[in-house]
Amino acid sequence: MDAKSAQNMQIMADLEIEMMTDLFNKLTSACQKKCISPKYKEGELTKGESVCLDRCVAKYLEIHERIGKKLTAMSAQDEQLMTQMQSR
Repeated sequence: MDAKSAQNMQIMADLEIEMMTDLFNKLTSACQKKCISPKYKEGELTKGESVCLDRCVAKYLEIHERIGKKLTAMSAQDEQLMTQMQSR
């Protein structure tokens, strides 16, 4: 692997880490606001809070995956269109 390829791989890895960190922070914030009262009385999660957090995280990740698949499909369509236009 040449230096340029290694540099591109490092940039892509850094972007992936940044995106995953952003996803985690947004997920944590959204689910905490939804499921955990700001005035809590116990040090541990209640059963209701735990179930709510489980569902919230699952939904958040499912939607994130759906959006990713949709964007990938749209990008592939755009590439195909560009290829068709260039071949004319």
